[in-house]
Amino acid sequence: MPSYWLLKTEPGEYSYADLERDQRAEWDGVTNPTAQKNMRSMQVDDLCVIYHTGDEKQVVGLARIVRAAYLDPRDGAGKLVLVDLAPAGALPRTTTLAEIRRNPLFEQSPLTRIPRLSVVPLAPAQYQALTAGAVT
Repeated sequence: MPSYWLLKTEPGEYSYADLERDQRAEWDGVTNPTAQKNMRSMQVDDLCVIYHTGDEKQVVGLARIVRAAYLDPRDGAGKLVLVDLAPAGALPRTTTLAEIRRNPLFEQSPLTRIPRLSVVPLAPAQYQALTAGAVT
């Protein structure tokens, strides 16, 4: 059974449309220790929700981990990891942060409690709510 994750990105730097164009990408640039710990837990075929930060603040697409955590070759200290992911489809309906915050499923989620965390684990019910466009 896969694990579920929410990955945040600034769409001006790398958007979900960029991931669809590229068909595979290294998910790098994550330095927060908690986010790095989460990335170290990722396995091939884990499922991800891509969340645009900044002015958008909404869930926009799905992705799948295609290479589990490995050392970031650009990190001279050898401490940071990255993962590779592939797009799994745009969502038929985006879900805004305001909608997520109103949903009781997310009351204890790091997504709402620790807003700067860029890699957030999701419970299966949270993933289902976001991917079904059911967060209201």
